[in-house]
Amino acid sequence: MRVAIYTLGCKVNQYETQAMEQELLRRGHELVDFESAADAYIVNTCSVTAVSDKKSRQMIRRCRKQNPGAVVAACGCYVQTHAKEAAELDVDLIAGTGDRMAFLDLLEQAAREREPLTLLDDALRRRAFEVLPAGGMASRTRAMLKVEDGCTNFCTYCIIPYARGPVRSAPLEIAAEQARELRDQGYREIVVTGIEISSYGRDLPGGVGLMELLEAVSAAAGDMRIRLGSLEPRTVTEDFCRRAAALPNLCPHFHLSLQSGCDETLRRMNRKYDTARFLRSVELLNRYFDRPAITTDLITGFPGETEEEFSRTLDFIRRCRFAAMHVFPYSIRPGTRAAAMEQVPGPVKEERAHRAAAAAAEMHRAYLDGCVGRVYPVLFEQPGKTGTYVGHAPNYMEAEAPGEGYHNRVLDVKITGHDGEKLLGEVMP
Repeated sequence: MRVAIYTLGCKVNQYETQAMEQELLRRGHELVDFESAADAYIVNTCSVTAVSDKKSRQMIRRCRKQNPGAVVAACGCYVQTHAKEAAELDVDLIAGTGDRMAFLDLLEQAAREREPLTLLDDALRRRAFEVLPAGGMASRTRAMLKVEDGCTNFCTYCIIPYARGPVRSAPLEIAAEQARELRDQGYREIVVTGIEISSYGRDLPGGVGLMELLEAVSAAAGDMRIRLGSLEPRTVTEDFCRRAAALPNLCPHFHLSLQSGCDETLRRMNRKYDTARFLRSVELLNRYFDRPAITTDLITGFPGETEEEFSRTLDFIRRCRFAAMHVFPYSIRPGTRAAAMEQVPGPVKEERAHRAAAAAAEMHRAYLDGCVGRVYPVLFEQPGKTGTYVGHAPNYMEAEAPGEGYHNRVLDVKITGHDGEKLLGEVMP
């Protein structure tokens, strides 16, 4: 059976898609490009915003148009939280965010029997972590290692706890073993990912937490680089930084989820920290690491945000001197508490997003300026423009250098400049 998969959303969705791809190949199926004619289409959906819902529906409809006779299957967060809507989209198989292997069993059954099938559960009742094969299908450079699923933070703008359920963690020994397997397969970097990796180990016995996991994965990974996914700011303590700085292969790139630089807005969001605690995390990272890249997400125009509150946010992000930022105007997420709050007009949200993005671009250029003259080990991943190769430095800044045939090699690069977006340099002899 020829199977095409389209993935929306976060790194966890990407990870789970890659796991399904590996299993489909193991079962003897053929993977084809999503634009190609396929016998079965899978859309791994996202529901983090209303825009994500819309994109998910569009891609499901597109599958049916591409090949009316194919099996169309939808899984992921949108289907988990909007099963009734998904059922109205002429889908042969509806599944949620759990049990990917059972989902593939039903995909094969749907192809044989041509009868509509459904695989849904109550995500809030889940207690077990589903172990899936780690890795990636595109190349042998960077692999994702999912170590956690679920979230219990219940931020007022977010529906993901209802889509993913409570925190479930991969047993430490299984995560370490998967890291060893990725090393043996030739990967050069592991991205430790999950829905909320700062909560890793909360459900495990023995007081195991994220730092214990990182130490085990680091030891198993050998000379592979270890990169962290998004962290809750309170994860960054003196002990965390001291132990993290001792890991020889941990990349000095830390994505701390901010969302707002105003304490009143953070309270309306039901975030569990304030700006003073966030700034403490930034200061600790800068003390223990040499010019770490600290990146973040920011929501502008959250319900109730005044111009004064937004001004405080602008001042705060400049104090943090982020290396890069993702800036989003607030999008109403039906079913969340924030959807019932007093909304900021759309044009105001967009205008604030533009102002925040301009500040982010300024800080990004300043961070790149500070990289010039330094030497970084760059993991090269793909050809750039004619005669160059592109990869990432440990700080996750994209770097480009003249040369060919560098795929999956880590080479020292002397940074000679930048173009405002990526670093430019020369491979050291």
